[in-house]
Amino acid sequence: MPVSPRSVPIATFTVNPTVDLSLVVAHLLPEGKTRAQVHSIRGGGGGINVARCVRRLGGAAVAVHTSGREVGARLERLLDDEQLEHESIEIAEDTREAFVLADNAEGRSYHIVAPGPVLTMTEQQRCLDTIADIAARCDYFVLSGGATPGLSEDFSAAVARTAGARGARLIADIAGAQLTTMLRERVFLLRLDRTEAGALLGHPVTSFADARAVNTLLLERGACEHAITTVGALGAVCSDSRAHYELAAPTLPSPPRSDACAGDSLVAAVAYRLSRGDRVLDACAVGVAAAAATVVLPGTDVFDPATLESLTADIDIVRISDEGRREDLGHPEKGFQTLG
Repeated sequence: MPVSPRSVPIATFTVNPTVDLSLVVAHLLPEGKTRAQVHSIRGGGGGINVARCVRRLGGAAVAVHTSGREVGARLERLLDDEQLEHESIEIAEDTREAFVLADNAEGRSYHIVAPGPVLTMTEQQRCLDTIADIAARCDYFVLSGGATPGLSEDFSAAVARTAGARGARLIADIAGAQLTTMLRERVFLLRLDRTEAGALLGHPVTSFADARAVNTLLLERGACEHAITTVGALGAVCSDSRAHYELAAPTLPSPPRSDACAGDSLVAAVAYRLSRGDRVLDACAVGVAAAAATVVLPGTDVFDPATLESLTADIDIVRISDEGRREDLGHPEKGFQTLG
């Protein structure tokens, strides 16, 4: 489905999308055949998931993505079938496929992802040209998801420069070498998970204090205006040049099932609320609730809006100033409007 000429509040880019096959088994057996039920087949990858979640919140987003050969054609059909606005960029090699297996007996999910296609330098430039066009017509541009094999290490940095030059505020949720090189740029907001935060810090991130240290490092480097680092079940820390905010995760309504789309749900909620005019802190609080509402679901399912709203009101926020003073700000319901 091609993008219309009109402006959109949010655009996302996925360089390495997937066709996600989600299966459910009663119990995964080490030998013989394990019979499975097909839970869902849908287009996936960071930016596509973010765009889907933005729409679930009632917002508008366009998902820009690569598309190659037969699997790419299937990806586009799946996105068309769910009427998700998207723009494909043709590449020569097949788009990758991924599998999510939910084991009901263990209450666990397994996410199995292939490396994906290799993009030529011409194809990488084609991506940047498309991004330049779309970033000029959106307020927030979300760069999310894994890289393809052999992708130029400067590619995400080039995306940041391209989007910034067109006036879009970049929200980035990437990893590895792509993140390392992009830290030389200055973007609007960076989201890090525990793995990437630990790599930057030099030791595992297991506490709010660790997350504050990572955010401080990012801000002092000038890599971003705002940073949000997640700390698993604890929640996240949102930081800017004035203060850190600890966002304690809400109590889950049921045991966690899958974290396959938790980060994408967080980023989508942040982008959506920012596009509606929220402060970054308020948007990040909704983002933490969105991640919590997603991890209780199997496979690549994402939050139910009603669950998200109830969990948002249960987020506990503590402000920590540069001087180290702690101020309990209470729950979001006391300080800002949640959904609606």
